[in-house]
Amino acid sequence: MIPEERVAYLSKKSVKKGHYILYWMQAAPRITCNHAYQYAVRMAERHSLPLLACFDLIPGYPGATCPHYRFMVEGLIALSRDLEAQGVRFLVRTGPPGTSAWELGGDAALVVTDRGYLRFQDQWQQQVAGELDCPLVRVETNVVVPAGIASEKEEWSAATFRRKITPHIDRFLLPLEERKPSRSSIGLGQDFEREMTVESLLSGIPGIVPEQDGTLQPYPLPWKGGEEAAAALLKRFIARHLDHYPLERNDPSAGAISCMSPYLHFGQISPVFIAQNILRSGSLSAAAYLEELIVRRELAINFVHYNPLYDAYAGLPAWAKKTLSVHSADRREYSYGLSTFESARTHDPYWNAAQREMVITGKMHGYMRMYWGKKILEWSDTPEEAYQIALILNNRYELDGRDPNGYAGVAWCFGKHDRPWKERPVFGTIRYMNAAGLNRKFDAGQYAATVSGLRDDRNT
Repeated sequence: MIPEERVAYLSKKSVKKGHYILYWMQAAPRITCNHAYQYAVRMAERHSLPLLACFDLIPGYPGATCPHYRFMVEGLIALSRDLEAQGVRFLVRTGPPGTSAWELGGDAALVVTDRGYLRFQDQWQQQVAGELDCPLVRVETNVVVPAGIASEKEEWSAATFRRKITPHIDRFLLPLEERKPSRSSIGLGQDFEREMTVESLLSGIPGIVPEQDGTLQPYPLPWKGGEEAAAALLKRFIARHLDHYPLERNDPSAGAISCMSPYLHFGQISPVFIAQNILRSGSLSAAAYLEELIVRRELAINFVHYNPLYDAYAGLPAWAKKTLSVHSADRREYSYGLSTFESARTHDPYWNAAQREMVITGKMHGYMRMYWGKKILEWSDTPEEAYQIALILNNRYELDGRDPNGYAGVAWCFGKHDRPWKERPVFGTIRYMNAAGLNRKFDAGQYAATVSGLRDDRNT
């Protein structure tokens, strides 16, 4: 059964006579543990119709670069095969958001979609809902607890959020009954013009990347997109690293993290699926991992859901902006601009290693990501400039950039979800981090040496 709290009707239109149920698959391109897909399957069964699925490949998606598109498209190629095995035809369109829903929705009895939490994702869906002549139903499937159930307002910290979300977790972790459509849509007779084949997806990436990022050519990443790759990585993490997670997660050299964030960002794996497998393992470390997966991750979703300025310096807490303003004119021992940060040419070998790891691999270890953001604040001329630089670099190079976790992570470096600490120059009462603190946690020199040996294949 799909909890009704996951389902929202974006229009009051009535189900019409149509040729199929359409799943506009955008934020959750996967089969397994997908409440939106299962809702669409059930609607197809209820109305005795086949199920058709579609996806918009959006040229110039905000902040996206070649590696982002490549990872996403690898997942779409695998998804198309999974859907075909279930008798579901999968159509990919290039164009503005909502293109496939507009083009295919005219013959649909009902359109189902999944949920992203950034403001433009909501705007796209509201616009499509107004233009369709059938209902658009949105199903939340990329969180454990639906955002509006977890809390009714923007939360101050993990402590306040934890108290609210915890009573709901068990109810929303119940297993989802996985059904397959009983009617195939593979042979539908409609003339679906402009259909993209899976073979054309990867080769078409350079043509859909924003012009200003055209120099960022696709390059091999140590990640492969798709839910099968995500599930295999999760299985390996549980078998090899979960038991050591509480002690080793803050050591970038230990390899004790799950690396699920890129797959969660692109909707290629479900947080419910992850949590169920973590709990099924029986590991004593499960609670520590689920704190990060559910409480911390969904606190970030709470932030972007309720704060319209989630991607702006102005969206920070008043106390943080005040203390940073008081210290805005403090002398900086080092001062760098965007180009120096981007090319990893600061005086700090640990910071440079973190930036280089992110650029080459598409991911930076979470503990280094905190240090990285704090130092951008310390070495920029103003806190406002620092905030913009951190967002630009995070969104451009992290595979999980342009994500609630990314926006909340940058904001945390500037005081969000935190409290005032000891006052010091530049930071004011914002939490401070330094290189000595890194070395108390792990061998930072070894980390820098390991990163220096990474091969940069982007220009070869």
